[in-house]
Amino acid sequence: MAEIVFWVSVLLLAWIYAGFGLIAGVWGLVRRRKVAAAPCTPSVSLIIAAYNEELGIRDKIRNSLALDYPADALEIIVGSDGSDDATESIVAEYGSRGVVLRAFPRRGKIHVLDELVGDARGEVLVFSDANTLYDPQAVRMLVRNFADPEVGGVCGNQKYRKTEGGDSSGQGESSYWKYDKWLKSLQSETGSIVSADGAMYAIRRPLYRKPPSAAVTDDFAISTGVIAAGKRLVFEAEAIGYEYPTGRAPDEFGRRVRLMNRGLNGVWLRRGLLNPFRFGFYSVILFSHKVLRRLAPILLLSLLVSSLALVSTGPLYFVIAAGQIACYLLAGVGFLLKASPAGRHRLLSTPFYFCLANAAALVALITFLSGRRIEHWNPKRQRDPVASAGRPAH
Repeated sequence: MAEIVFWVSVLLLAWIYAGFGLIAGVWGLVRRRKVAAAPCTPSVSLIIAAYNEELGIRDKIRNSLALDYPADALEIIVGSDGSDDATESIVAEYGSRGVVLRAFPRRGKIHVLDELVGDARGEVLVFSDANTLYDPQAVRMLVRNFADPEVGGVCGNQKYRKTEGGDSSGQGESSYWKYDKWLKSLQSETGSIVSADGAMYAIRRPLYRKPPSAAVTDDFAISTGVIAAGKRLVFEAEAIGYEYPTGRAPDEFGRRVRLMNRGLNGVWLRRGLLNPFRFGFYSVILFSHKVLRRLAPILLLSLLVSSLALVSTGPLYFVIAAGQIACYLLAGVGFLLKASPAGRHRLLSTPFYFCLANAAALVALITFLSGRRIEHWNPKRQRDPVASAGRPAH
């Protein structure tokens, strides 16, 4: 029995962390579903939901106003989800420059986004996190993909800036997103990426549908609606946005628990997309990325227990058991040294973040199965003190 558990765990973990990415790459080479992109300037509504963003909202608005896009084709709408700091007063300062402020009682991000979409006049809706600063060409790079009539949604390229503050979890978070973007680039050529992320994505206005539940990740629920409607959701590497990592391990752990709990609810909402007879290879990508990946901590525990049980039966089991123990010991040292320069070394920061992410996935899975739903978001941003003092940032 231990041997069966061991090999099932090995095979599934290999598929989660390498196999499905490799298969996506091969399938992309076979299909070669390039996007027929071309320069175009449809009317765009830039939609920003904010909650207590006084430290960075001014930078975000200045950055948005400086985008290289025709001013008469770009509207900027900011919705405050019950902010009780200076967010609303700061946004209001830019009303004379065309920035629209909508203030709502605290209800949750999805409700705010839905209200803003109702106000929007653009043919294309661009959704942005309040802490993501766009490259001047970012919106042009996004919308050029809509020259292809098969494309219904486009995800931008989120990059993390280096920061001196925080601990080594920020470095791990940045590495994780590099891996995620690599997967997106592979998935895009198979037809569609699994979903967009909230830092920067755009959809055709007629494809917007309000998610029926506030307990889901809004970017996942809204962007996968494009695929449910029969259109492509693609990745645009040249549409670049910048932000800072969360910065502290406790904040990052809590953020990942919230994201994955809401993400699992989102998959349940979009469970129809798991039908390969209708959605083809996309269903494989979705199941591998959003379901199996959330089971990784259980598989890792199964692998550890089974390999220890089999350690006396052969050198392979001994090597794999020893490798796991070494990884977890390095993660422990990485945790203890996370705030020190030594803790930022990849030998320590990588296993530390790997364990942090999987521990968060396990908690998220338990809370999801127990019926707990998280409807409100409470962003905890790390700021560049120079930018926050007024330096233009792009």
